[in-house]
Amino acid sequence: MQTFFLVYLVFSLYLCNMIQALTILSDREWFLLILGSITYIALFVLTVQNSRRKILLLQERLNKVRAIQDEQQAKSLERIEENKQKIAELEQLIHKLGDENSVLRLELEERKVSLDYANTLAQLESEKRAQAETVIFGSDIYLRMKGLLAKGQPMNDGDWMALEQVVNTVYTGFTERLYSLYRMTDQDYHVSLLIKVHLQPRDIAILTIHSKESVATTRSRLYQKVFGKKGSSKDWDDFILSL
Repeated sequence: MQTFFLVYLVFSLYLCNMIQALTILSDREWFLLILGSITYIALFVLTVQNSRRKILLLQERLNKVRAIQDEQQAKSLERIEENKQKIAELEQLIHKLGDENSVLRLELEERKVSLDYANTLAQLESEKRAQAETVIFGSDIYLRMKGLLAKGQPMNDGDWMALEQVVNTVYTGFTERLYSLYRMTDQDYHVSLLIKVHLQPRDIAILTIHSKESVATTRSRLYQKVFGKKGSSKDWDDFILSL
């Protein structure tokens, strides 16, 4: 009880002192106090809103990453299986119809041919990705890159355009997917292209006229920008190779 009374007494004295201090403030001091309070509150609100925007942007990037990875893993197989099922259903219908309705039968056979063609394209796309390394390693631009590395020389604008074309031919939409995740600089993009064709960091450094340390920093920074958390340069390499 005595402790409570002492706390109450101290608080009362403090409150009285505060009231007394406020009563002796001049108009100018009151104005500055109010202005400072408003400024503090405004800065606090802006900070909270900025944090929320960053969180939403990060979540959007992560969703895009997951969507791209899921699409790459399931797209071809899912399309092939769906088409196989449709083809089987059409074959059953065609068999049941026989010669009773020749027009409808021809329409169904036409649809079956279209599905067969779509399935063939999907299988070819899957096989093309499986043989991607062979295609890239045998390309003119890859052989030129090896020649540049042997001389210790960097790539020029024409080389980058040629490499971009080869990569996007083998890995359809690679560049588009990459830029949808983050607004990259030329250096960011060039490093990612070279990772995609399995070049080592020391070779990437030569072709981009940067040090190995700079290349490593670029890779780890890109991972942090896209995923919103710290990661190693190898983490970015693994992600690029999964696209």
